[in-house]
Amino acid sequence: MAGRALLASVLVLPLAACAGGGEPASDEAAPPATERAAPTERDEPRRELVLGEPEVLAAGLEVPWGVAFLPGGDIVVTERPGRVRVVVDGELHDAPAGEVADVVDSGEGGLLGVAVPPDFEETRSIYLYYTAAGGNRVSRFEFGDELTLGDEQVLLDGLPAATFHNGGGLAFGPDGMLYVTVGDAGRPELAADPRSPAGAILRLTPDGRVPEDNPHGDSPVWSTGHRNAQGLAWDGEERLYASDHGPSGEFGLCCRDELNLVERGAFHGWPNRAGGERTGETVEAPGDAVDPVATSGPDTTWAPGGVAVDPASRSVLLTNLAGEQLLRFALADGDPARVAETETVLEGYGRLRAVVRGPDDCFYVTTSNRDGRGSPAAEDDRLLRLCPA
Repeated sequence: MAGRALLASVLVLPLAACAGGGEPASDEAAPPATERAAPTERDEPRRELVLGEPEVLAAGLEVPWGVAFLPGGDIVVTERPGRVRVVVDGELHDAPAGEVADVVDSGEGGLLGVAVPPDFEETRSIYLYYTAAGGNRVSRFEFGDELTLGDEQVLLDGLPAATFHNGGGLAFGPDGMLYVTVGDAGRPELAADPRSPAGAILRLTPDGRVPEDNPHGDSPVWSTGHRNAQGLAWDGEERLYASDHGPSGEFGLCCRDELNLVERGAFHGWPNRAGGERTGETVEAPGDAVDPVATSGPDTTWAPGGVAVDPASRSVLLTNLAGEQLLRFALADGDPARVAETETVLEGYGRLRAVVRGPDDCFYVTTSNRDGRGSPAAEDDRLLRLCPA
């Protein structure tokens, strides 16, 4: 298929040195970060966002990873071992909608992201990101009237995979394109190469081709310099926010998790920077590094998962796995790249993976306490719903 052939050509290139600009090789002061897009006149002062008590919508899930909504409000949830579950009229179906046969559930790999296309009513298809024996994969599956998983069409195959740093985020943007987060798979030097999908956010047409307006020619890469981005969400002005995991020992560094405002062709720093700070690495990159909107700092680990945006309050919500909390970042009026205040809006449920804003303006959050790193409660894992009070 066109998408698979395209990726094969992309994957053979990262072994070569990358040309272009990037971080200087000296310890001199860094150049200023890439200039952000100016705020638009449509930006309005943010309103307050107050969330009510969480409701348990579904329980007994096994490492839920991705959450997406069908046009009627029903919910599709992926479980990392390979099952696709559905919540219909607020009730979890006992039987899975289907199971992806080729999933390799190991480490941080498995069945990860899910996305529902804007034309779902016509195509009756959903998109899944999962780890297979030959690498990570993005596929389109038939999803029939009975909400059952049907035939698979592989769009991208052989994406970099490893025990850790598999990325896995999948979402359709306001432009109708499919965005995919791919981890660096333990090879930080590839994250700065715009010809490599490792450590990148990809942008594809719904049938897996490279859009003509992508920034690096026939490459699916939209932005570079991500270590292990996972969450994707857009605000009311179609600006993309993404989460990213900071170092856990690389270059002698810890923590420095990130919330990023992602722009076309931007280099987000890894491995030359983490949390906006130099790491000591100086690999060639496609431009100056863009600083994150927010970072956990050098001593605190969030291990961020999902991202959701509430346009009315100009808030970005971010789940934490290691931090075991849901954070809200209130953006400054008129500045989409600056945080005015931060607060914890949910804790006490253990590790939190996904957060998605639903069509009802409520937020849907999953726990990840059965992933081998948490302490599961009797009902874990759970899908929670938090609605504005």
